[in-house]
Amino acid sequence: MQTKSVRRTAAVTAVSFTAALMALGGCGRPEDGDGAKNGVPPEPVGTVTASGAAAGRTGRPEPAVPVGDPAAPPGVGGRLRAAIPADSRQALVVYGEGQDSADATVVLYGLEDDGWRPLGSWSAHNGRNGWTTDHHAGDGRSPVGVFTVTDAGGVLPDPGARLAYTHDRAAYVPPSYWSPAYQHDFDYVIAIDYNRLRGAPPHDATRPWGAGRGGKIWLHLDHGSGTSACIGLPQEAMRFLLRTLDPARDPVVVMGDRLNLMARR
Repeated sequence: MQTKSVRRTAAVTAVSFTAALMALGGCGRPEDGDGAKNGVPPEPVGTVTASGAAAGRTGRPEPAVPVGDPAAPPGVGGRLRAAIPADSRQALVVYGEGQDSADATVVLYGLEDDGWRPLGSWSAHNGRNGWTTDHHAGDGRSPVGVFTVTDAGGVLPDPGARLAYTHDRAAYVPPSYWSPAYQHDFDYVIAIDYNRLRGAPPHDATRPWGAGRGGKIWLHLDHGSGTSACIGLPQEAMRFLLRTLDPARDPVVVMGDRLNLMARR
């Protein structure tokens, strides 16, 4: 096992969701559900409701705010905008197609002098049952919220990640009884900082909020359909994100269906 250390100070604020191992589309390992061991997690920011639009090279509606808006990435309303840490200069926005849809578009933005600028856009999948602002383990929905990202890993060796990367095949390889379509899900993973110890490898089983709140919500390779909670992305997207997400720029994931993303308060 090889782990690169990384400096990380940004706090996470979010309403979130978990993944269950037994559903083929999700993240996690058999140790999920061990419950709290140590550490104190941040508190969620609450629920959100409103309307919004997707962005990126997909032919979908134009962003609800100018691409260069310095206040927030396109399509992100006041509620989640307020949850983005002040020091964040990178935001990976997951635009869900609908509250009950597993389809999404993911856009990485960087904050420059003239506002948030897109760096890449990809089709993706979220929870097979859509999205939730009130996560419970096993409900098949992805979280709505803002989350820091600090740690990565996977079956494959480090492709040049800036985040701390743990290469450990035994920790990430899917069980042999999973369908072949899912066998490469965890070749690369980036942990979304929900109910976990930031600074620990993604596969760490510690659950500060307890087992009922779930855990192991990851960005990982897409298998072509919805997950149990994670966000599935093409391999080239994961490699790009691993090489681009920079702890010095305090990256966050902003995720939800369009209605919730655009909540004003």
